[in-house]
Amino acid sequence: QVHLVESGGGLVQAGGSLRLSCAASGRAISSYSLGWFRQAPGTEREFVAAISWSGTTYYTDSVKGRFTISRDNTKNTVYLQMRSLKSEDTAVYYCAAVQYGCGRCSYDGQYNYWGQGTQVTVSS
Repeated sequence: QVHLVESGGGLVQAGGSLRLSCAASGRAISSYSLGWFRQAPGTEREFVAAISWSGTTYYTDSVKGRFTISRDNTKNTVYLQMRSLKSEDTAVYYCAAVQYGCGRCSYDGQYNYWGQGTQVTVSS
């Protein structure tokens, strides 16, 4: 079992930055691919970014150039650095994990483990 806990969310003005963290426990994440997803009120959960166990990164088009996903296996943590935030980035952000490759990494159905989420609110 992998237990995931997100942190770092909050209220920020448009154009600002936040860094989300997702700390894992239970197992070492070095062999896991990790993803960030978000869900705004009244919408479906959507893919934001992923990093494979080998370090390959993936982003949805709307965050490319603004968000950076990274991982620190020594700390068993994955990060999402968010810059130039927009009001449309407002959502609950979730991290997720799947062992080894994530294949189609944007597909939430393949991830086995999920955190409880952290709220990000961007004021315009």
